[in-house]
Amino acid sequence: MLLSLVVHTYSLRYWFPATIMLGTAPAYLLSWGAWRLLSTVLPARMYHKLDDRLYCIYQSMVLFFFENYTGVDIVIYGDIPKNKENVIYLSNHQCTADWIIADMLAIRQSALGHVRYVLKDGLKWLPLYGWYFSQHGGAYVKRSAKFNEKAMKKKLLTQTQSGAPMYLVIFPEGTRYNPELKNVIADSQAFATKEGLAVLRHTLTPRMKASHIAIETMKDHLDAVYDITVAYEGTLDPSGRRKPAPSMPEFLCKECPRVHIHFDRVDIKEIPTEPLFFRRWLHERFEIKDRLLTDFYESEDADKICKFPGEGKHSPLNLSKTLPSVVILGGLTLPLLLTENGRKLYVRTWVYGTLLGWLWVNVFP
Repeated sequence: MLLSLVVHTYSLRYWFPATIMLGTAPAYLLSWGAWRLLSTVLPARMYHKLDDRLYCIYQSMVLFFFENYTGVDIVIYGDIPKNKENVIYLSNHQCTADWIIADMLAIRQSALGHVRYVLKDGLKWLPLYGWYFSQHGGAYVKRSAKFNEKAMKKKLLTQTQSGAPMYLVIFPEGTRYNPELKNVIADSQAFATKEGLAVLRHTLTPRMKASHIAIETMKDHLDAVYDITVAYEGTLDPSGRRKPAPSMPEFLCKECPRVHIHFDRVDIKEIPTEPLFFRRWLHERFEIKDRLLTDFYESEDADKICKFPGEGKHSPLNLSKTLPSVVILGGLTLPLLLTENGRKLYVRTWVYGTLLGWLWVNVFP
């Protein structure tokens, strides 16, 4: 009985915020849809401006739960520019929570609404979200031979030509690094050896295609690349072995006390665009990440382990940046749930919005 109570209490840590984040999606989509219809007679720049504002409201609510609710401590190594820039965000990839880390940095630069993603093709099937991420400027990509280079270029050009601010999130590894999946790590290391590249131990070998296309397509629109290395505290077991990073549910269950984020800005003019040289540049950036993560997980100095080199600054997120969004989206959702017609509209939005979204992202990738 007591064990059952503990389990249910623990699960509520996740289900409570997840229910609110998912539950407000229909109200958000209806608000966005109304603006999308109104903006058809307006310049594209005006549409993007309010779309980014709406997206900022929703993602601020998400950060209320992932930061304020969990109480996670964010430690940043490096100086984030005070002014907003058009950038590509390149990071190591370990877990589903990595997507939230990009939001955490963007909100500290007042650029949360500008975040767009390069996503695995399978994520387009997410109900409501899969379609909306595409509408917000995200690009769905397949691996290796199935990669649709033309579709990605078209999506990025559409955004840049309309003057949309860009904070494009890419995880060049493609697959999440999990220390327990030895075969995935071995295959990645074998690929690096075959290609004459340095073998990495704490990341997978980065694939260059999406990153290269993004930089080549938007080079006149971009200011910089943000090279991000993320480590989650609490992922080292008592024997000193690295454990898997927390998933989104585990993160919401407050299993990660602290996130360490190493930030390095690279001016776009310093990045080679010729494919061979770009590949070398990208791999060298991941060699740097690998050394940082090696220091984090394997340092023999008790004062340096589970830290990146250099000075880390604690960066709390003020409630004033997130709580208003919870109130706004809650205020939009409650009227739908409290009336019979509202509930019908709510359910139909989930059902028909999802089905139409699936059709759209397959016809217009």
